Amino acid sequence: MKYHKITRIHILLFILTFLTTLFAGCIQVGVVPWLNPKMIYKGLPFSLTLLLILMTHELSHYYFSRRHKVPATLPYFIPAPSLIGTFGAVIKMQPPIPDRRALIDIGASGPIGGFIVAVIAVIIGLNYSNIMPLQGIPEHQIGISFGESLLFTFLSKLVLNIDPDKYAVILHPVAFAGWVGLFVTSLNLLPIGQLDGGHIMYACFGEKHTLISRIMIPVMILMGFYYKPWIVLVIVMFFIGYRHPPVVYPWIELDRKRKITGWVSLCIFILTFTPIPIKGI
Repeated sequence: MKYHKITRIHILLFILTFLTTLFAGCIQVGVVPWLNPKMIYKGLPFSLTLLLILMTHELSHYYFSRRHKVPATLPYFIPAPSLIGTFGAVIKMQPPIPDRRALIDIGASGPIGGFIVAVIAVIIGLNYSNIMPLQGIPEHQIGISFGESLLFTFLSKLVLNIDPDKYAVILHPVAFAGWVGLFVTSLNLLPIGQLDGGHIMYACFGEKHTLISRIMIPVMILMGFYYKPWIVLVIVMFFIGYRHPPVVYPWIELDRKRKITGWVSLCIFILTFTPIPIKGI
């Protein structure tokens, strides 16, 4: 069984993504890197943290792909001139997947691995974040406001011990990278198509996965009335498809450990899902 080795395109995309996330980290702390190149190191906390989360996610997929002898590439990082500097990273697997045990191992490992690193980043970053009382701050000076998942709200209260209705938290770049990691985790765990959540759902429920995917489409359209970008994701899913290819040996049942993995993945999805990630859109 042959597996892909690291190539020039892997290295090039990683370097480009490092640069775009580095620039994004600089902009977040008020440094314009092309005007003040000596201060470019200010973007490192965000860049390195986010790359570590993405790398952990994708290498977890890769490790379990190799363990189950499913051919897979190393991660392709995707640079982007955006607020976070990237569209994430992907690996490409060559189907078919042998059975549902392999499918849930491969599908759940990435979100769980990235989730663990993201939680650590949030906890560390919150300790270095700034707190400001909301009273007296003009609305036009508040800037971009990010939504909070159940887990992020809990961690904020646990670490900062403040009332979120009375104080604004100016996230440290490491905490913001952790927030992005949690949000990306929840997106990947959506039980649709061939997203990680789709893999897990198919592993747990077999062909019922298609029904669940179909139900999620109108749910996300309804959510789009409150947050328009969800509509964009629905359109993307129509192009990608909401069905899941079958495994080779569908009659092999999941063992108890893997069923627990499925429930853990569902809990992570519920805890990290943010209905309105960026307020005002």
